[in-house]
Amino acid sequence: MTTYETREASVPFRAGTDGYASYRIPAVVATDAGTVLAFAEGRVRSAADWGDIDVVLRRSRDGGRTWGPLQVVARHEAGTAGNPAPVVTAEGRVVLVHVRSAAEATETRIRLGKVAPDDGRRVWVQHSDDDGAHWSRPREITREVKRPEWRWYATTPGHALRLRHGRHAGRLVVSANHSLPPADPGHDGTEGRYNGGHALLSDDGGAHWRLGYVDDNPDDYVNVNETAAAQLPDGRIYVNARTDARAPGNRADAYSTDGGASLVKPFRPQAGLVAPVVQASVLHLDGVGRGGRGTLLFSGPATPDARALMTVRASDDGGRTWRAAHTVDGLPAAYSDLVRIDRSTVGLLYETGDFSAYSTLTFRRIPVEDLT
Repeated sequence: MTTYETREASVPFRAGTDGYASYRIPAVVATDAGTVLAFAEGRVRSAADWGDIDVVLRRSRDGGRTWGPLQVVARHEAGTAGNPAPVVTAEGRVVLVHVRSAAEATETRIRLGKVAPDDGRRVWVQHSDDDGAHWSRPREITREVKRPEWRWYATTPGHALRLRHGRHAGRLVVSANHSLPPADPGHDGTEGRYNGGHALLSDDGGAHWRLGYVDDNPDDYVNVNETAAAQLPDGRIYVNARTDARAPGNRADAYSTDGGASLVKPFRPQAGLVAPVVQASVLHLDGVGRGGRGTLLFSGPATPDARALMTVRASDDGGRTWRAAHTVDGLPAAYSDLVRIDRSTVGLLYETGDFSAYSTLTFRRIPVEDLT
């Protein structure tokens, strides 16, 4: 096994190693056999969000303490393959949804409508039946899950969701976001008001996909961007999103009672979660907390205007109110993803470094008792 180690946590991805200038966009799942799969975007030439980017993976058989060699899971020639959204099905298959675009297709050019459809953001899926050791050929599902008028498009970032409770148990739910073309004079489509959120749904283990809820209202109040979802014990899905519109704070949330097909209400501001404009992760811990009702976790930076102070927060009431549960440190930190490793341990894969949030993807093991 190969790994990079710090005194307190393992570091599966470090900028400037294994042929990649930068690693970003963490996603992590644990298989039924206990293998931890840490995914990232391996950015070949720079830390830029576009260009030559691959979906890469490291596997751990000891709960994230050490990691195997780097694997390239998805590559798009010299273009971008990114935003990995992995999930483990009820049958133990690892399904990976991701997006692809041409090397020169920057987010700004896509939002401006200056990129041909075939070069813009397109959606692909593949799977592994041996804990991530080998992967199927990727298959495109863009027509099923992307409306023709949408411009920008991204899955998650972070892990996708398999429903475990209620009549939709087994369904795969991939949180995602998109942008609309401009509707008002003087706008060009790059404005935050044209952001929206949606979900991808599969009821057959990833063989077929369709759109679930869509939330996009260009009112400049709540216009969600990167989204994450967790299922509560009563069957509801809790969705939390990044937003940078006029609403209080930089987070918004919503609920679904029909397995992600629709939202009970549109996204509303969640000012109880202090955070900068950044991606975040949510995870529900079943069978813990007060009365064994479970605890909902949120990971993300905890300062209002800087990507720093990675903190795991917890909710005992399904996301209505939040408390700080575990502060990692005061260092720079950005994107993150949470995973249940076993009954007593949660894993946190997050972007951090001494002087930059983008120096490493670090994996930290956190005792469940510290969170509940």
